[in-house]
Amino acid sequence: MKISNITNVEKFFKVIDSCKGKIELLTDEGDRLNLKSKLSQYVSLANIFSDGNIKELELLAYEPEDIDKLVNFMMNQ
Repeated sequence: MKISNITNVEKFFKVIDSCKGKIELLTDEGDRLNLKSKLSQYVSLANIFSDGNIKELELLAYEPEDIDKLVNFMMNQ
């Protein structure tokens, strides 16, 4: 799933933390970062904001209820 224009990063990571399954960030290089890991969250934030813009994130969620949480977040942020 592709996500863009995240305006509330703190709330975004709270949603990620509340997910039951693994949530991965797919990088442009093809790497997968586990966003449930705090270290990966910090690394991804540094990369996302390095140029001051959030272009787009591609996430991979494995549990249907986690997908619903992420979609709900994007619709209501």
